[in-house]
Amino acid sequence: MISLTLGDLYDRCVQFYGKHTAVTYGNQSFSYNQIGDQAKRLAAALQDMGLKKGDKVAFLMPNCPEYIFCEYALAKCGCVRTPLAVLLSPEDHIYMMNLTECKAVIYHTKMADRIIKMIPDLKTVEHFIQIGGEKGDLPDGHHSLEKLLATYPPTPAHVDISPEDLMGIYFTGGTTGKPKGVMLSHRAWVYTILAETLDFDIGRQEVFAYAAPLTHGGGCLLLPVLLRKGRCVILDHFDPKSFLETVEKEKITSSFLVPTMIYLLLDLPERDKYNLSSLRNIIYGASAIAPDRLKQAIKTFGPIFTQLFGQTEAPMALSSLPRQEHVVTDPEREMMILSSAGRPTFHTEIKIVDENNCEVKTGKSGEVLVRSANMMDGYFKNPEATAETIRDGWLHTGDIARQDEEGFLYIVDRKKDMIISGGFNIFPREIEDVLFEHPAVRNAAVIGIPHEKWGEQVLAMVEIHTNQTVSQEELIAFVKNKKGSLVAPKKVEFRTKIPLTNLGKLDKKQIRAEYWQGKNRMVI
Repeated sequence: MISLTLGDLYDRCVQFYGKHTAVTYGNQSFSYNQIGDQAKRLAAALQDMGLKKGDKVAFLMPNCPEYIFCEYALAKCGCVRTPLAVLLSPEDHIYMMNLTECKAVIYHTKMADRIIKMIPDLKTVEHFIQIGGEKGDLPDGHHSLEKLLATYPPTPAHVDISPEDLMGIYFTGGTTGKPKGVMLSHRAWVYTILAETLDFDIGRQEVFAYAAPLTHGGGCLLLPVLLRKGRCVILDHFDPKSFLETVEKEKITSSFLVPTMIYLLLDLPERDKYNLSSLRNIIYGASAIAPDRLKQAIKTFGPIFTQLFGQTEAPMALSSLPRQEHVVTDPEREMMILSSAGRPTFHTEIKIVDENNCEVKTGKSGEVLVRSANMMDGYFKNPEATAETIRDGWLHTGDIARQDEEGFLYIVDRKKDMIISGGFNIFPREIEDVLFEHPAVRNAAVIGIPHEKWGEQVLAMVEIHTNQTVSQEELIAFVKNKKGSLVAPKKVEFRTKIPLTNLGKLDKKQIRAEYWQGKNRMVI
């Protein structure tokens, strides 16, 4: 068992590569020494506020260098980070901060209006720290991150931290309508970093572009790059044109993109005018990619793609398909490999089981069970869901797959109702619960249907009460107002009768079959 913590790894980066550039953000750059200095000043400030080991601190920010300072600082003082996706609704953010009993929230000035509106509903938050903004814009009682960094010395008190101590709580959607908090220890994160470095081909002195949210998959890839004396080039959002401009200007060697981002790059008319010769590795994942589009990407950009498969409960690195495996001469075999999720990473065991929990024969489909060194400790304050997901030391992923004789994994469906659209996990139950709040809705079923750009898009199938009327636009806006644009349906279909099972439950299998007919797998 590796006995290092997240803070130990950051300290090692600073010690080894001090004066070299670690982070670039627009015209700003920070050396390894500077990120260490900023992190330790923030850790000292947090300790002076009374925050101690085990206290929860929420992050609400777009991609920015301060994310790294904050992650490093919390790792040094033993606080537990709770990253919040900016695209979720204020109601979700309130629920997450209250559930985890956050003592502080570090937020970007772009989120200030949202934070101010949430304050009356936040039960445990005592400290608010704002990143950026003008001095006059700082709400009463809130701290300026920049002022804290300028005020406190880089000498926080030492805190004893164990690899099994909680490092972060990351939220994933819930089939019961409420998001679940995934508890990840320092041990889990360190093994995630190790697996990524080995299986995702993180090289020495990578220049890595971060366009995906650091609060999600993007953040998992910070330390693998920094530990290899790399430079993290942070973009505050993804835009295909500006991404390619950044690749050319900064001579980007690697990046992590979700399939939707790859599709946008492929469809950009002026794509070929950029010099992308520095790019050697595009890591992709978070949702399945269409094999035809992947083949097009390889033809367009070259054999520079590395696939990952994982989930929040065992971050990022359960299986991988390296760049070399994407190159297959036989056309039939090529399409098979390009539709696979690769082979298990070095510390991951995978088995495929039937509904009786018995292993199936090679080539047969069943649920994917994994056992790995980076598994979660469980769901925060949810022992029932933990016991259902982790049984006899095996994590039940909810993914249906088959594995061939060479060890390649093929995801064919999801046991859970989860939708993955543009790399984000969306749980239908959350949307159905909101739809039922509308007075015109009698019944509702939400599913993911194939979409060329997003992989899947959210479809709401709705029955309306007699003598009631409501439009598609009204229902979409209703959900968007309650849950945010990320999970709002993109399409609503009105039905006189939604299919039910013999037990009177929504027959999701029958409902989905109508839209996935002719597909060789039920996810894209």
